[in-house]
Amino acid sequence: MNVLQPNKKTAIITLLTNGISQREIGRKVRVDRKTVRKYARMADHYNKTQTTAADLSKSPGVATGFEASLGQNPPPRPPAFEESPFGSDKIPAHARSACEHHRLWIEEQVRLGRNAVAIYQDLVERFAFESKYNSVKRFCRALRKKNPAQYDRLEFDPGEEAQVDYGLGAPTLKPGTNTYRRPRLFVMTLKYSRRCFRKVVWKSSKETWARLHEEAFRYFGGVTRYVVLDNLKEGVITPDIYEPQLNPLYAAVLAHYGAVADPARVADPDRKGSVENAIQHTQDTALKGRRFESIEEQNQWLMHWEERWASVRIHGRMKRQVQEMFEEEKPFLLNLPLNGFAYFCEETRTVQDDGMIQVHDCYYAALPARLHTQVIVRIYDYDIAIIDPQTLSVLRRHPKGARKGMVMMEEKDRIFNPSRQTCYLLAQAAAIGPMTEKLCKQLFEGEGRQGHRRMQGIVALARKHCAVHIEQAARMALDHGLSSSRIIRNLVEKLDKAAAPEASSSSEALIQEHHLIRSPQDYALFFETHAAGSNDRCSYNHNVQ
Repeated sequence: MNVLQPNKKTAIITLLTNGISQREIGRKVRVDRKTVRKYARMADHYNKTQTTAADLSKSPGVATGFEASLGQNPPPRPPAFEESPFGSDKIPAHARSACEHHRLWIEEQVRLGRNAVAIYQDLVERFAFESKYNSVKRFCRALRKKNPAQYDRLEFDPGEEAQVDYGLGAPTLKPGTNTYRRPRLFVMTLKYSRRCFRKVVWKSSKETWARLHEEAFRYFGGVTRYVVLDNLKEGVITPDIYEPQLNPLYAAVLAHYGAVADPARVADPDRKGSVENAIQHTQDTALKGRRFESIEEQNQWLMHWEERWASVRIHGRMKRQVQEMFEEEKPFLLNLPLNGFAYFCEETRTVQDDGMIQVHDCYYAALPARLHTQVIVRIYDYDIAIIDPQTLSVLRRHPKGARKGMVMMEEKDRIFNPSRQTCYLLAQAAAIGPMTEKLCKQLFEGEGRQGHRRMQGIVALARKHCAVHIEQAARMALDHGLSSSRIIRNLVEKLDKAAAPEASSSSEALIQEHHLIRSPQDYALFFETHAAGSNDRCSYNHNVQ
């Protein structure tokens, strides 16, 4: 049994008599405050029974001093007092803080966000505060107590929401090594029923993240309307409170299955508390203390554990079996599409001078995209799609090149190529007329690429000469078997000169007299009449003035 030394008893009694606080006594005497509090209660009891003890002191064998009363059993501990709004009404004088007289002022300073050091310095300078800094520190610490945070209980309809997140799986032997590593644990939890899909993977990527969602949807046999996730890069490129930017591949997968992503705010894991608890439950119950020789073995165990134990358990808060709630939720899930999602890799390319883009050592026509502008390229398994970054509309689709250096383009996509301009020249000839087009086709069929030069000379006549004359010259060339562009040009020039006199004669034979045309004498009479009238009015006004 531990007994307090007599000198420490005397020191405690003396300090209590002088009104020193219990905390200060404990610090000076180096005893526990509970011991000081016991002697303080004994002192209060002694003061209350002092009169009665004086009467009983006449009887022999009864101790009357305070020291004798210390050896007796202390009275039962009184109930704890409640602090008043100002803190000093029900607190004993020996237990009151030295800062109680300045409580209102200190509370105001604490509300302003000032620290205990600044408050202590102002107390000393403004109010002649004589106690130590520790008193102010303890007093301010009690005032800064915060109310516990309040959280709402999130409830959702069946099939409305699923929550997804990553965790860490159990140690697994990594292929090709002798070390055990913890793979990434993917968990999707249905919010209503708490049914989970779990799978571990070695590495995560945008495509892996999307494929795990697709596997989870097919495992549940349906799709929820919303998917809540945090702001990891596989799902969200740019976190934002109002308009987060989703990963294009992830957004396309969810759109294919009819779901909508709902990213949680940054540093707000309580928004997806169901999947957070599911990951913790999986790690503590299914994987704790286990090791696996392959990642396939761990996935098989997780699937077995879900079917055998997790799905048939009684949920702690819902007080119902998880599988039973899942059977209620399953009819409310959206139907799965017939075909799976076609995965792609999205990249950005710049349109070159020839209207082409280079993708994996092959070249693809990007027209009608403008030269030197950037386009989005989605690379699928067997083809590629070129997308306008402004409207997100598909500009072109090409089959994937089978070998390096292949060029995927049509003749209309060629901006200029002297050796392969047949379609372009024939189109210009057709714009002039059918005889010109027939003549150019005959030239190309007879001479091949060598006939391109003559075709260009014939088509160029449309810049200076009338298309009618070119058609007449082409008909004459076809009738007489002519193929020289120089001869055809001479024919066109002669036809233009022959048509020139007819145009001049038609201009000289203009009609000078007609019943609709007034004679010059009528205009002269009109002018003289009105000019004379204006002069008379001017002279009249002058005379009046």
